[in-house]
Amino acid sequence: MTGPRLVTERLLLRRWTPADRAPFAALNADPRVMEHFPSTLDAAASDAMIERIEQGFERAGFGLWAVERRDTGEFIGFVGLSRPGFTAHFTSPEHPAVEVGWRLAADAWGNGYASEAASAALAFGFEQLGLGEIVSFTALGNLRSRKVMERIGMTHDPADDFDHPALPRTDRLSRHVLYRARPRESWPV
Repeated sequence: MTGPRLVTERLLLRRWTPADRAPFAALNADPRVMEHFPSTLDAAASDAMIERIEQGFERAGFGLWAVERRDTGEFIGFVGLSRPGFTAHFTSPEHPAVEVGWRLAADAWGNGYASEAASAALAFGFEQLGLGEIVSFTALGNLRSRKVMERIGMTHDPADDFDHPALPRTDRLSRHVLYRARPRESWPV
């Protein structure tokens, strides 16, 4: 498994290894982590997600990197770039969007890891991939992720908010906010 690795002051963003499967399954089974998703994931679904992520790296040259702390080597989740698997006003098969996203273990929250790693992913997308825009989105009530989006310099226009097409409009998670980032002179923030 080759491909880009990103190194920040405290984190290593790298391709996935078999050792990541158990802690990733535990993270995906945690109701706190999955509060703004339709459900938790069992180990089989978690492993299938890793397979899809790795296939994305092979296909696109980028993806959702496994994140580990450099001081301990501890796996804490993922951060990276992906293409949304649905069509909305900001993406289509003819004009695919690239999203920056993250999912970290609850024990890693509150340390600035998501912002640090997401800033590195944005820099990679703009500087190495030459992207003209990167988006991020989440359920309306996911204030933690929205704060990360703001910290890394993304902007929000309420006119961009949308109902997620994979969820019924009556679902508590249906309404999503969209944030955008465009290249600038210096990344990360």
